[in-house]
Amino acid sequence: MDTPMAPARLRVGIISTGRVGTALGEAFAAAGHHVESVYANSPRSAARAAERLPFARVREFSAVVADSQLVVLAVPDTELATVAGDVADHVKPGTIVTHTAGAHGIGILEPIAHAGGIVLATHPAMTFVGSPDDTARLTASCFGVTAADEIGDAIAMALVMELGATPIRIAETSRALYHAALAHGANNLNALITDAVTALRAAIGGPTGDAAETATVDGGGIGLAEQLLAPLVTASLENVLAQGRSALTGPVARGDVDTVARHLDELSDVHEGIARGYRVLAGRAAAQHDAGPALRHLLEVQP
Repeated sequence: MDTPMAPARLRVGIISTGRVGTALGEAFAAAGHHVESVYANSPRSAARAAERLPFARVREFSAVVADSQLVVLAVPDTELATVAGDVADHVKPGTIVTHTAGAHGIGILEPIAHAGGIVLATHPAMTFVGSPDDTARLTASCFGVTAADEIGDAIAMALVMELGATPIRIAETSRALYHAALAHGANNLNALITDAVTALRAAIGGPTGDAAETATVDGGGIGLAEQLLAPLVTASLENVLAQGRSALTGPVARGDVDTVARHLDELSDVHEGIARGYRVLAGRAAAQHDAGPALRHLLEVQP
């Protein structure tokens, strides 16, 4: 009786064992590939590789590229063009080379393609914190995938699915927009939550901050703003992803001009930048929901 052929196992080399490269090295090893060598450009990266990728040798850049069948370039966006040129000097024809930068497609790897490499862009759309939890979360993430042709596309899709993740095709011409959308939704969320926590701490602590010590029955005043926000923000995120903009609640959804005006005044007392951020985002929500002219006028960005 015939048995299905197992997928080919590749010799994998990781260029840069930062947060992303280390997690991908672990994920490729877990998928059965042979992560044999890595390039670490700092003592900290070398230590991380020794701890989490003990099966891989830390080697010179040229050796990692020349001896691997799959080379993963997990370097910062600003360094990718330079690294791609260096890879082209050592890559063997037929070697698969992929990078993890969100804003770039395969054009930036043109020197490698010219040298005979198969170039891919496979960007994991998730935040890496530098712990083994990153690797576990890869299985629930999506990758923005770009390739030059059908062969490259098939390879990229297979590699991502072997990690347990979901590949999503992104056109070369849409990579910057794809990355901007992710940054707007994820990175700018950090600024939003930071501002909300700052304002909540002021509300809980009162003018002098002392009120935080008696804000709970047990007198624990640490992390109260985060505790207040967590269930609300989590539910809001889940709702908007499931229901779209119709999930909006609160004063903008109700067209409550008076409450929004009070919000702006109170936030201005905490920090004018927080009030400006509120005005811009609430203004976008008002526009999306065809709010009345009074509310939209209130939320116009002031010069």
